[in-house]
Amino acid sequence: MKKLIIFDLDGTLLNTIADLAQSTNHALQALGYPTHPESAYNFMVGNGINKLFERALPEGEKSEENVLRVRKEFVPYYDVHNADKSRPYPGIPELLEQLQEKGMILAVASNKYQSATVKLISHYFPNIRFTAVFGQREGVNVKPDPTVVHDILDITRISREDVLYVGDSGVDMQTAANAGVTACGVTWGFRPRTELEEFHPAHIVDNATDIAVIAAL
Repeated sequence: MKKLIIFDLDGTLLNTIADLAQSTNHALQALGYPTHPESAYNFMVGNGINKLFERALPEGEKSEENVLRVRKEFVPYYDVHNADKSRPYPGIPELLEQLQEKGMILAVASNKYQSATVKLISHYFPNIRFTAVFGQREGVNVKPDPTVVHDILDITRISREDVLYVGDSGVDMQTAANAGVTACGVTWGFRPRTELEEFHPAHIVDNATDIAVIAAL
């Protein structure tokens, strides 16, 4: 049985794409740039918001200066609107309750900036006792750099072989591989199953209930 389950946030625990799209489009529009359909954002997110803005900006406008200008418009708006349309995926609240009841340690490792990560977790999962909730933190490299996983292991004192890392993207599968922990890809998130398969995770699941089965192995 696994002792520690680490979850990605966006595309794994919560469907946040509508609020991310709305907030990025708000920032782009405020600066006079063209906006994008919501579906386009599935392939822009996953590497932190600065990379999201770089991808959203038009060709020829992807400078660090413009990324920071978009960020300045985005963050205040997203801080207010990040729970407008975001929702847990089917079965996720029940899964977290079940894992917690079994005595497993739960943690979050996200590339979303730290304050928004903490806010969304506390808002949507108030009854779950996460041992660590880490988003993108100042001075810490984003995933697939494994530092966030190492930080969680340092807190929990759990061995790598007793960890299951759950995420919806290639970035997550790389993170698990880089950290030396077991990866579980989920197919309900922002990226296609084929992207997960490229990284050969130990598990790929289509339903939240499957994670409880794998965690018990």
